[in-house]
Amino acid sequence: MKIKYVLLLGICCNFFSFVAQTKVGTVDSKYILAYMPESKIVGEKTQAYGAKLDSSFNTRLTDYKTRLADYQKREKEMGALEKKAFVKELTTLEDDIKKYQNNGQKLIQLKQNELLRPLYSKLSDAIQAVAKENKYTQILTLSGNEFAYIDNKFDITNLVFNKLGIPIPATEEKK
Repeated sequence: MKIKYVLLLGICCNFFSFVAQTKVGTVDSKYILAYMPESKIVGEKTQAYGAKLDSSFNTRLTDYKTRLADYQKREKEMGALEKKAFVKELTTLEDDIKKYQNNGQKLIQLKQNELLRPLYSKLSDAIQAVAKENKYTQILTLSGNEFAYIDNKFDITNLVFNKLGIPIPATEEKK
């Protein structure tokens, strides 16, 4: 019986020593990302890409409207075969415009993700460096997660700002 208690006591001591070695911190990665100088460039490039897509869309739409007006103007003098060919062409153009419009938002999101990838990598490297320097065993991100309680003394957001060389915003400084 004494052996069971000693064994149980040993397991409890090992568990508590393991828990004592764990240091968990938090970081608000979206907050930091918003203040990275490169994120402004990403926004500008994404907008430029969107404008390029819009321009291409508008060209297609103008072509469709021109052909539709031409069809409406000449409809009465067309033969049945010519009408059928024209309607098929207009339907194809209309379908292409709808597909292009639906894919436009997806293309913009893909482009933004492509442009943000290096920023996330840089941010991840800074978080890892801060975590190692301060002997954290785990860092949880606040972005997208909800916590009932977090002690702000474990939030490393400002340390990551410093590691990246980004000035901490004075009006929104995290404590």
